[in-house]
Amino acid sequence: MSSGHKCKNCGSADIEVDSARGDAVCTNCGSVLEDNIIVSEVQFEENAHGASSTVGQFVSADSKGGATIYGKFQVGVGTESREVTLKKARDGITHLCHQLHLTSHYSETAYNFFKMALGRHMTRGRKNSHIYAACVYITCRTEGTSHLLIDISDILQICCYELGRTYLKLSQTLCINIPSVGE
Repeated sequence: MSSGHKCKNCGSADIEVDSARGDAVCTNCGSVLEDNIIVSEVQFEENAHGASSTVGQFVSADSKGGATIYGKFQVGVGTESREVTLKKARDGITHLCHQLHLTSHYSETAYNFFKMALGRHMTRGRKNSHIYAACVYITCRTEGTSHLLIDISDILQICCYELGRTYLKLSQTLCINIPSVGE
């Protein structure tokens, strides 16, 4: 299979591109012209029940190295699952900060705490509202606002003790030095 390119070593136009191996080889001299070629096409396979699924792996746009898009294929309803999670978190945190009369600086800081928690898999098995509240409370404590955990608990109608457990676990996992209330 010729790709239309010429070999840099011998000048031959007989280049074989093997998408399964991810390389391009000159058939005349045997030089490997490209390797680790990322395929940007979508292939489907059918399972035993007749349902179709995609073959391959989605590579996120914010991943380190590699492709930024897997063809035009997007997971779910048009966006990557992580992007949906982050958008919901930003909206939930912003809404809570608005209810607490906190500026956008606080919501951005809390959102960054959420991204750290997400990166350390702290969001798994926990209610989103608890994680958002804990991130906002960590922000309030580190920034020295007068908000208490019970204020957030009242707004969201969440048990203060459950929220406290989530807050403690999150602050310990993220290794955040939280100042005492009243300092």
